[in-house]
Amino acid sequence: MNIALIAQDSKKELMVRFCIAYCGLLSRHKLCATSTTGKIVAEATGLRIISLLSGSQGGCHQISSRISCGEIDMVIFFRDGVRPELMGPAENDLLRLCDVHTIPYATNIATAEILIHGLERGDLDWRNIGRPLI
Repeated sequence: MNIALIAQDSKKELMVRFCIAYCGLLSRHKLCATSTTGKIVAEATGLRIISLLSGSQGGCHQISSRISCGEIDMVIFFRDGVRPELMGPAENDLLRLCDVHTIPYATNIATAEILIHGLERGDLDWRNIGRPLI
């Protein structure tokens, strides 16, 4: 599973705590992250993370491109809901592409934990995502 990690500045510490809590599970998957998020998570957890550009320098665009190419299976994007002005066009486009390509994404800790627990239990059958149920 290829998982992208993104956190706005006010949520970076939350991302670190989340990754520490689920380090064992996350270590079994391929992780990429925007630059600063990837650096602080890797330093705190020892996880191997492919660092992309920072969000403001094109990191969200890089993740969006990977989504469009089928190279991302899940996005965990902790964003600051109190300050919606921090969401720019690149971030909005990334979330839109998740919807277009049926990529599960979490924008807060509660949803991220639901996705991680589903992944851990094997409840998520990624081969059938986007296919009709009938």
